[in-house]
Amino acid sequence: MKPGIHPAYRPVVFRDKAADFAFLTRSTASSEKTVVWEDGATYPVVDVEISSASHPFYTGTARVLDTAGRVERFERRYGRRAPGARP
Repeated sequence: MKPGIHPAYRPVVFRDKAADFAFLTRSTASSEKTVVWEDGATYPVVDVEISSASHPFYTGTARVLDTAGRVERFERRYGRRAPGARP
């Protein structure tokens, strides 16, 4: 990498307050707030609104939409056209 043109890449704590979950990773994100991590060192902390601990896909609370029922309802309402029929 060319020196002097890239942002600092350092350890940062990302915290999801809704799920009371935090993880330490490396990032270029910056923050004025800091937190003392489990290892005793102080790191900048970035608060996020959603993480793998609170996202419905990862927690297993995601809803499955019934797309087949929607297609059938559309075909009932507007009818199915015969193959090769013109509008």
